[in-house]
Amino acid sequence: MESRPYDVLDSEEARVEAGDNEKSLYHIIKPEINFEPGTSEYDPRVYEEAARQFAKFQKNGWLVQDEKEQYYIYAQTSCLPANGNKEKTQYGIVVGAYSGDYQTGVIKKHELTRADKEEDRMKHVRVNDANIEPVFFAYPDDEVLLQLIDKYAKTTPEYDFVAPIDGFGHKLWVVSDDNDIKIITERFAQMSNLYIADGHHRSAAAALVGAEKAKQNPNHRGDEEYNYFMAVCFPASQLTILDYNRVIKDLNGLTPAEFVKALEKNFVVEKKGAAEYRAQELHEFSLYLEGEWYSLKAKPGTYDGE
Repeated sequence: MESRPYDVLDSEEARVEAGDNEKSLYHIIKPEINFEPGTSEYDPRVYEEAARQFAKFQKNGWLVQDEKEQYYIYAQTSCLPANGNKEKTQYGIVVGAYSGDYQTGVIKKHELTRADKEEDRMKHVRVNDANIEPVFFAYPDDEVLLQLIDKYAKTTPEYDFVAPIDGFGHKLWVVSDDNDIKIITERFAQMSNLYIADGHHRSAAAALVGAEKAKQNPNHRGDEEYNYFMAVCFPASQLTILDYNRVIKDLNGLTPAEFVKALEKNFVVEKKGAAEYRAQELHEFSLYLEGEWYSLKAKPGTYDGE
């Protein structure tokens, strides 16, 4: 059932990656693949298909409800250029994040969200009555939690596999011990904030649907399942900030030299040569143009804040 997030690939890529695997989660998160090519992902039939597939997964026992409330520890092992192409493992705790904390800003975000994208995910949550994909949170390092994670990491995981799509390793441990559950709950309760690393639209959609359900429930208490959405929380020290790349198709009639000259209005431009150059500091970008790398440092006054 391994899959990439719904918003990092298009419909045809999902169709190819799912192949003939009926257990692929793409059948739920990218259900347009079950229709003829070219079907819009926003077609009303697509959302209905998501619900049908989710019900199918449960009926067939591919997704099973736990008998008790418990946490999970999830380890992801990658080998990325940002880590010098060295293998790195980060350990997260799978939790139910409180939607009210998103509304009040306890859960911090760093991106603005689009209403149309929010509505798309809200429809998906409504029709399934579930959050199918977790969001990615960061939390300040906590020594007690790190020690608890280390204890589990030394044991045999419930699941352990390498994804064929990208070669990432995945492990999952079930935290069913009541004392460990109590420790995790108490440690997170003491944190002033959590931070969204990825999944802003999924977080917004979950929180908005939760608020809808609360208004519709005359006996709302605040502890109902709709008040929570699935998140995997990683300690800040284990995270790697990856490149955020964009390709510009043309220079709008400018020559390469004229384009670089135009950039000098808002950036301090420095040519770095043919060797790959990565931005080194806040407000700096790297540019690759005609076989040359450049450093672009935003001039004060061209951005908000520090």
